[in-house]
Amino acid sequence: MSIERNTKLGNVKISKEAIATLAGGAVAECYGVVGMASQKILKDGFAELLKKDNYGKGIVVNKKESGYELDLFLIISFGVKISEVVFEVQKKVKYELERSLDEEFGCINVYVQGIRVVD
Repeated sequence: MSIERNTKLGNVKISKEAIATLAGGAVAECYGVVGMASQKILKDGFAELLKKDNYGKGIVVNKKESGYELDLFLIISFGVKISEVVFEVQKKVKYELERSLDEEFGCINVYVQGIRVVD
């Protein structure tokens, strides 16, 4: 599944991995976010913190009738108001993706996989 466009100059295909990387970059700029987490919780209940190269593993892109839908798996910093951080992440990711890709993104679902104390 990818975004496909046909123009007079040729065809353009944007993969879901590229969409996930773009969304991950927007998430990384948000205050209160430590990083992206793996979709799978490890055996002891801990989430794996992903590096910049692996943002795609913490983001699921789906095509729905109302547009595209994203599932973001995050690790949040200790001491911040989680609801505010999540709202800002949703707002920023939706804005960045719609501005960059010129596509409608119906909803941005955020799953907080863990909280970390940051020095």
